[in-house]
Amino acid sequence: MKRRSGAGLADVQSEYGGPAGDLAELIMGEQVHFGGMNASEDLADRAGISEGMEGVDLCCGAGAGMRFLLRFRKVAQMTGVDATERMVQRGLERSQEEGYADRIRFVLADACASRLPNGSADFIWGEDAWCYVLDKRTLIAEAARIVRPGGTIAFTDWVHGPVAMSRQELERFLRFMNFPNILDLDGYRRLLEDCGCRVELAEDTGRFAPYIDLYRNMLRMQLTYDALKLNGFDMELMQSLEGERDFLQELAHAGKVIQGIVVARTGGTE
Repeated sequence: MKRRSGAGLADVQSEYGGPAGDLAELIMGEQVHFGGMNASEDLADRAGISEGMEGVDLCCGAGAGMRFLLRFRKVAQMTGVDATERMVQRGLERSQEEGYADRIRFVLADACASRLPNGSADFIWGEDAWCYVLDKRTLIAEAARIVRPGGTIAFTDWVHGPVAMSRQELERFLRFMNFPNILDLDGYRRLLEDCGCRVELAEDTGRFAPYIDLYRNMLRMQLTYDALKLNGFDMELMQSLEGERDFLQELAHAGKVIQGIVVARTGGTE
């Protein structure tokens, strides 16, 4: 596992509780993950998420993924766990607006210590969010605890690609993204297997580089003023962030960072 020191939950709460979280949503929409609804459909298809299921979204943000599953996959009930109060409040408001307040429950908690009952969900869901979690071993153990025997753990995440980063590149990447560490697909596979899960899928979605290009073009060609406004019209800060985004784009095209998709089944009978 590639890591940096001093990063933790407070960094994530600060990021998504302020302008950085708003900027991510400006560029990516309510579904703040690579691929938006198309990616959610792909993950649900591969995981076999179907009507009547009950799920838990760990690190759910404002709950767009849960509302997608309720609306388009006809799942019965979703519980979202997130540690950022602003995201949970936003999720409650949007769920009310869309008519899902009775079928979505939000829990303000560390996803590694959700306090949800053992074996209480048919599936665990995550979309490009577990990269922010410091203790990924505990997170995977928590997912395996919450899901019923024979249930599903399905997620996408930012992971280390097949090409190695230099130490300097890694430190810069983690610092810019506010990630405490980054796993590769084999790392997630090992953690899931250590918890008694059978990994059915762990691969590169191929989305990372083209979507980085899309988001960069949107900022440069259309959303410059909007992004500046979120930054308090601080041009120097904007230019500094643009340099870091250029760096991220280089990593993406070099195959050093990818979006991984993982589907695993827990032990026990269906």
